[in-house]
Amino acid sequence: MISIIAAIGKNNELGKKNQLLWSLPADMKHFKETTSGHTVIMGQKTYESIGHPLPNRRNIVLTKDIKFKAEGVEISNSLEDTLNSLKDSKEEVFVIGGGQIYKQSFDFADKLYITHVDMTDKDADTFFPEIIPIVWNEVSHEEHKKDDKNPYNYTFSVYEKFF
Repeated sequence: MISIIAAIGKNNELGKKNQLLWSLPADMKHFKETTSGHTVIMGQKTYESIGHPLPNRRNIVLTKDIKFKAEGVEISNSLEDTLNSLKDSKEEVFVIGGGQIYKQSFDFADKLYITHVDMTDKDADTFFPEIIPIVWNEVSHEEHKKDDKNPYNYTFSVYEKFF
């Protein structure tokens, strides 16, 4: 199963200058718990912004740079080949960014794990694809209010593709 996990703002904002737009410790915990023990696929820019392989996960980094090397990760030059090779495995595989990788993997995805952050950022330069309700069915929805650690209201939603 191919899943996508992301945190997005009210206008599908993802990031700015290769960085997240907010700091939500609850979302980071949710991300870690959801993806731990699974394969994660990310673009080279996302990997470089993280700075290291994510622990307790098989890390696959997509890049067009044939000279790119990084310790502790697998390198792939084809998102389509990577997703096709993993599509029929019993394991849930997570696409974790960035923006271009999300767009290119959207048609392959079976499930979306989305943290909807109750904020907008007019300076965002990276956006998540539109979640169209006739394509995606929201199967769970968990609302949370901002608190002393999380400065925005947020909702954890899971969507499954209609087949």
